[in-house]
Amino acid sequence: MTTTAAPARLIDHFARGLAAPICLTWELTYACNLACRHCLSSSGRRDPRELTTDECKAVIDELERLQVFYVNIGGGEPTVRADFWELVDYATAHHVGVKFSTNGVRITAEIAARLAASDYVDVQISLDGATAEVNDSVRGQGSYDTAIRAMENLAAAGFRGFKLSVVVTRHNVSQLDGFQAIAKRYDAQLRLTRLRPSGRGADTWDELHPSAAQQRELYDWLVAAGENVLTGDSFFHLSAYGQALPGLNLCGAGRVVCLIDPVGDVYACPFAIHDEFLAGNVRDTGGFTRVWRESDLFAAMREPQTGGACASCGHYDSCRGGCMAAKFFTGLPLDGPDPECVQGHGVDALLARGEVAPPRPSADHSRPAPTGPAARRTHGGPVPVTIGRAPSTLSPALPPVSACQEDPLAGFDPTPTVAVAVRA
Repeated sequence: MTTTAAPARLIDHFARGLAAPICLTWELTYACNLACRHCLSSSGRRDPRELTTDECKAVIDELERLQVFYVNIGGGEPTVRADFWELVDYATAHHVGVKFSTNGVRITAEIAARLAASDYVDVQISLDGATAEVNDSVRGQGSYDTAIRAMENLAAAGFRGFKLSVVVTRHNVSQLDGFQAIAKRYDAQLRLTRLRPSGRGADTWDELHPSAAQQRELYDWLVAAGENVLTGDSFFHLSAYGQALPGLNLCGAGRVVCLIDPVGDVYACPFAIHDEFLAGNVRDTGGFTRVWRESDLFAAMREPQTGGACASCGHYDSCRGGCMAAKFFTGLPLDGPDPECVQGHGVDALLARGEVAPPRPSADHSRPAPTGPAARRTHGGPVPVTIGRAPSTLSPALPPVSACQEDPLAGFDPTPTVAVAVRA
């Protein structure tokens, strides 16, 4: 009698890595008009080495050849790059869909109308509080109003199903219904992501990450919401409570996703910007394709995982040991439990860690804290931003930005057209 082996599960194929990523995160710039306390890339200042327009287009050409479905563009605030809309146009014209995250500062009524007319562009508006008080304590004064204004513009333009993106913190878990109501009001879809101790989040994680009781509250809420709420597989560590959440429930770092940073460095994980997870650079011979297919780091990550200290846990098949970045930046071994392990093993591991200092992110692009008159303007006062009229494409008319210009507001048209007050 001949027996037929059971077909491999889809998750098993993904665990071994794919010939090309399904999607990837691309941080186009570290420049940002805000200074969010949990920013995973410590954004603020533009890096003078960031990829040029032509280099970005060459990467897009590679992604088209690899048949990558879409890119998640972020930063920093990606829309402050003078060539941002040009790159969006180029990507969609070359069959690479674009989903970009923004604080909403440049989503004017005119831009919203042009975005609504595209079938290949999705938008995520970042908001970390269902009220201005909660949001602005993390993202900066006035950022709530900026995000709401952007959503109003998108809704008025008929853009249905754009994303309201929320990083879940200790201070907003109780506002999940409120976020859902905001999403419904603007015909958006709610997307929740996990707080990681990356970037500036390394300094605020102890204060901001949800308590054990709040994690259970979040899990129950997500189970009830089902597929009506997106999570991007952020919370697969919560599956150890019982029922698996929608999604792959797998860390896809180096297997199905990765990160390209503003200077072309390729990291295994968007939340682990550290030399330990640096696989190569798109400027090197062979470009992104060679990094993805031939880097030693990615090859090692695609090897079968033993589970380490978690292998004996009855919940390992559900949570897969949790988040690599969360473990790394809290000083825990990568083959050990997640620091937020719902069975309590992470707490034990943190206690066993002792006084050993966790690794620090490789770079910090935060703007120095200002003193004197500038302090009032950037920490509590409005930062004047003007947005010029857009021509016939999505690309606003903007002056060129010097390669060494680090001002996060560089590139904005100084002409007094549409004025927006943004509080950083």
